[in-house]
Amino acid sequence: MQYSRRFSIGLVINPFAGIGGAVALKGSDGEQTREKALALGASPKANQRVTTALQQLQHLTDELQFVTAAGAMGADVLASLGFAHEVVYQPQAQQTEATDTQAAIKAIQQHNPDLIVFAGGDGTARDVYTVIHSEQLVLGIPAGVKIHSGVYSISPKAAARVIENMVSGGLSSVRYADVMDIDEHLFRQGTVKAKRFGEMLVPDELQYIQAVKMGGKESDELVLADLAAEIEERLDDEYLIVGSGSTINAIMEEMGLSNTLLGVDWVHDGDVLAQDLTEAELYQRVTQIPPGQVKLLVTVIGGQGHVIGRGNQQLSPRVLEAVGRENLWIVATKNKLNGLEGRPLRIDSGDEALDHAWSGMISVITGYHDEVVVRIEAVD
Repeated sequence: MQYSRRFSIGLVINPFAGIGGAVALKGSDGEQTREKALALGASPKANQRVTTALQQLQHLTDELQFVTAAGAMGADVLASLGFAHEVVYQPQAQQTEATDTQAAIKAIQQHNPDLIVFAGGDGTARDVYTVIHSEQLVLGIPAGVKIHSGVYSISPKAAARVIENMVSGGLSSVRYADVMDIDEHLFRQGTVKAKRFGEMLVPDELQYIQAVKMGGKESDELVLADLAAEIEERLDDEYLIVGSGSTINAIMEEMGLSNTLLGVDWVHDGDVLAQDLTEAELYQRVTQIPPGQVKLLVTVIGGQGHVIGRGNQQLSPRVLEAVGRENLWIVATKNKLNGLEGRPLRIDSGDEALDHAWSGMISVITGYHDEVVVRIEAVD
C-alpha cells in the first residue's frame, strides 16, 4: 500500500492589490489610496488573476489541498473552482490590511504547506517577507501595480505551470529571489526608487539540467566536488550523521574524510569521531546534542528513489524523530534524479505515522548553491 498525501498549498490574496493602477494612482498602499481608487470606479482584480491561474489546475483537483484565509483573501476563489480547502484565518474587516496578510501567512505556516502562493504586488511581497520562514517555498502571482520583486511569476498562467510541474513530479530548482519595493510617494512624482528588503525561497522557472557538459550529461566528478563544497560550507558547529552509499562515500573522500561505505558515521568539526555506529549508539549520541545541532546526510538509491529504509536501518524512527525532518540533508546528482523519471523519493522507516508525516515536498542538494524540490512519499 502506498501512502500519499495531497500537495499542500497555502493561498493568500491581497484583494485590493493593483486597484490603483487603472485609475493612475501608481499603487494601492494605504487605506486612503484604496478608498480613492474605489471612488474613481476602480474594481479589485487580484481575485480574477488568481482565478486565471487556478483554472489551469482544475484537472489536478484531487491532487491539491489548500490552506487559506476567508472570503476574498482566498476561500471565495477556491470555493468557486471546487478546490478542497481549509480556512485558517478570518479577517476582521472587509477592507483588509497588511496585518491581515501577515496574520494569514503566520496561520498557514502552522500547517507546513509544500508551497505558499500569494497574490499582490511588491507591497504584498514585503508583508509576506516580514513573517515568512526562511526555508518556506513561496510563489507570487502578479496582481499589483508595482512588480519589481523576483518572487513573482511572469504571469498567472506561468505560476500555474510551475505548480503543475511540482505536483506532477517534475523537478524544480529553487533559489532565493529578491523582495523589492519602491517608494509610492516618489513614484507618483515620477521618480522610481527601488529598495531591496530581503529574499524569499522560490521555485526557479529555469528548467534544470543546468550543469551540462558535452553529450548533455553532468560530469559526476565535478558534481561530487560541488556537493562536497556545499556540505562543507553549510556545516558550522553542527554534528553530522553520515549515511551510506557511493555518492556519500565520494563526498566524504572529497572532504578528506574516511567513510564506512555501508554504514553510518558521526562527524564533527572536520573529524570522523565514530564509524559504523549501531542504532543504539547513534540514538545515544543524537539525544545528547541540543535540538537542531545534528544534521543527517543521506543520498538517493538510483532507480528506486529510497532515501530511508534501504541500507541505512540504523536510522530508526526514534533517531529520525530526534534529528527532525528540517535537519535532513538529501544529496543526489541531477542525473540520478532524472533516472527516477518523475517517480517520488521513498521513505520506509518502519513507522507508518512518521513516514506519512515526513511525506511531501523536500529539497535535494544537487550541487554548490544548487538544489531542487521533489516529492517524497511513504511506502508499505
